[in-house]
Order: sequence, then C-alpha cells, then structure tokens
Amino acid sequence: MEFSPDLRYRNLPVVALVGRPNVGKSTLFNRLLRQRRAITDPTPGVTRDPIEATAFIAGHPITLIDTGGFKLEREVLEDLVVEKTLDTLNRADLIVLVMEAGDPTSEDEEFIERLRPYWDKVMVAVNKTEGGRRESYAWNLLSYGFEDIHMISAEHGDNILELEEAIVKRLDFSRVELDEAGPERLIRLALIGKPNTGKSTLSNRLTASDASIVSDIPGTTRDVVTGQFEFNNHHFIVLDTAGIRRKNKVTENIEYYSVNRAIKSLDEADIVFLMIDAQEGLTEQDKKIAALAHERGRGIIFVLNKWDTMPQIKNTFEATVDRIHFLFGQMEYAPIIPISAKDGTGVDKLLETALRMYGQLNKQVETGPLNQALERWLEEYPPPIGPRTRFKVKYAVQASVNPVKFIFFVSRIQAVSEAYVAYLRNKIRKDLGYSMIPLQLELRSSRKDPATARKEREAKRTEQNKAQRKS
Repeated sequence: MEFSPDLRYRNLPVVALVGRPNVGKSTLFNRLLRQRRAITDPTPGVTRDPIEATAFIAGHPITLIDTGGFKLEREVLEDLVVEKTLDTLNRADLIVLVMEAGDPTSEDEEFIERLRPYWDKVMVAVNKTEGGRRESYAWNLLSYGFEDIHMISAEHGDNILELEEAIVKRLDFSRVELDEAGPERLIRLALIGKPNTGKSTLSNRLTASDASIVSDIPGTTRDVVTGQFEFNNHHFIVLDTAGIRRKNKVTENIEYYSVNRAIKSLDEADIVFLMIDAQEGLTEQDKKIAALAHERGRGIIFVLNKWDTMPQIKNTFEATVDRIHFLFGQMEYAPIIPISAKDGTGVDKLLETALRMYGQLNKQVETGPLNQALERWLEEYPPPIGPRTRFKVKYAVQASVNPVKFIFFVSRIQAVSEAYVAYLRNKIRKDLGYSMIPLQLELRSSRKDPATARKEREAKRTEQNKAQRKS
C-alpha cells in the first residue's frame, strides 16, 4: 500500500521514544512530527504524560509517543511518570532509546536493563552529536549489546532522515488500513480549567484509558494530552490541558509554556468543557477562561465536577446555576452540567449536550429565510426614528459556521446601539436555533441588497436592449 499524508489510517505501528530526562526525547518528537507539539526545556523531567501523535516519516504513517524520563531517585509524581513510561513499552512495536553522547549514567544503565525483555524491538539514537561531536564516545555503547546505533542531532536535524528510514525498516505496515471515515471532521473537545478540577480524570474516562496521569498534586499535566473515543456513532478527540492559574502564581517557565499551550488549545477546539470543582465553586480565573472561549466563538459547557461530593440538599443545583448566571451575565446560553468524572455520573448527558451544541455550531441559515426572519424582527421592534438615532437594517447574511457569525448591513453604523445588537442576537438564538452557543455579530455599512441590485441590473439591461433595437 502506498501512503499519503493527506489520508487517515488505522492500526498504525507504535513507536515510543524513551530514555532518561533531558536527553532530547521531546526535541526528537517535535522533529519527527515537523511541528512543535511537545514542550521542550532544559529543566529535567518536563514531559510527564505520554504525548501521542501521528507522524508521517519516510513515506509511512506511524503513531509516535513521547514519554517521560526514567529516573532512579523519584518522588511520588515521578513514580507515576516512570510507571506510565514502562506501560508504554508493552504497547510499542518499536522502542527508540534516546541517549546522549558520552559516558552512560547510572539511570541509562538501569533503564537498559529494564529494556532487556523488549530487546528485539529496541533501537538506539544517540543525540547531540551535531558535526560529529563526541561520536567516538557513542560507539562505546555497542558494548551493551545493541546491534546498531544512530548518531543524530534532534535540535539541528543531523541524520534525522537516516533515522526515519531505519525506523520504517523495523516496522510492519501490513495491518494498516485506510480509515473508512475518510476526512470526516472529528469533534474536538478541550478540557480547560484550574488545576485539580478533574480534567485528567474525565479525559481518561472518556477515552477509556489511563493516558493522563491523575494526581492530587497541582500542575501534574503540562503538555496537551490527546485521545480519541466514540459516542453515539460520532468520533471525538479530547484535549486534556494543563491547569490554568493566575499569572502572578505562574513561577516556572515550564508552567508558563503549559498555560500558553492550554490557551492555544481553544483555537483547536470545537467545544470547551470548562471544568469547575463543585465544592470550590467559581473563581475570577474561571471567568477569564470562559471569556477567552467566548471571544473565539467556541461552544462552552460549564462542567460541575465532583458533584457527588456535594450535600444532597434540595435546590442545590438551582442555586449553583443562579450563581453562575450572575457571574457570567453574557453567557446564559452556555449549558451547565453536573458530573462525577470519577464514577461517570452525568458523563453521557454531558456528551449528548456536546453533540447538540456541535450541531448548532455547524448550522447554516440560507440568506432568504434569514432575511424573512429579519423583516419580522424589525416589525416587532423597529429601529428608533430620532434624527441622531435613526438607522435602517437593510439585510443580513451568515458569514461563517464554527464560529457562527452573522453580518448585518445598516445605513448608519454609529447610530446602532448595543441594546439593538443584543436584541438581534437574542432573536437569532430564539428563532433560528442557536440557543446554546456564542454568536458573533458584525455591522457593516449598507449596500443595495441582492434582490434590489439584481432588479436594477435587469432594468439596466432592458434599457440597453431597447436602445440597441432603436439604433
């Protein structure tokens, strides 16, 4: 089978990049993907969760995994990181052990021994050998029993093409199939919120995996961890992001990159699950996160996680909804769903809501029906007729879906009040079926509406034809 980077495939061989911290695994991961996907930083132990993506190398598609670094001296969180790395070894079809040119460390040696049961699927890439630097030391690694080693520089790109060829030669592509879904758009869900609101727990439940490390330690997730799942015959991608804290509490460069990556995921998502700890309640930071999603026109669902821990008192949920609507006055359209990511309560309802929301995000209203509705709205609430406040709304068009945007052509933009724009937005929500999503409305100086312009062109052609016949 010949492969194309423009198509989607199933049953791809899995290649895992492993090794001790700070040898360049994430840099190599980004190099093979040809994009900056994993966070790279000189600080050891940046990568925690395994980061997975599809790469197209040497004309072949593979599933590539960047793993956390193997350490001997570990704290609780680092134990979880190493556990995830070791679990990945079982899944991988090929293990690329990334080492640094020079004398092996005790961590290198210990990890090599851990790899002995997988020896038939291990290959070695010795990083940071740009320009032949320290290659003589690298050859000493053959004494550990490796059949071959590959000298590379992940940062500068030295010998990367040769490494890709070597990786492809070690893999079996006979089980790879073209994805019958073709280029179908996957529904992308971003899990956004403060640290410790249950994002990783929900991500693991949705994907029926333990891809994301779950810990009570704030800031466990750093990179965006992706996973896929199906629900009601729809395909989803979930983006588990780092917890977003206030700027004055972000003290590490790594956390700064993590937060930026989390915010950037808003641009990649269709729908945002704003995760809120039901016990802690809403904060100013939640308002800022919601505002970022609203500005981008993303679907937003307030997810009240850990609802199972709330006291079972009558009207507790109603009181919480009222508080959210009070704090988010411009976002009453956004659904509010109580769940327990830990035991799964409410998750089906959350996904059913997301599917309805996705339908609204991609709904297109034809210009004719839209302007028929506009005529009714103008009759119900005519524009003011004062000398300074007077304006006419000529016609409207829907400019885009996902995000949904409407353009209204008016005679005097400066005369249109925010209240009248809000009226038009609310009528669109109520009458055209956009009750759950943010709407972007733009005012433009009017020009002749399409019907009038067409009649005038036809009249002009008629006059020209008459003139030609007379001559």
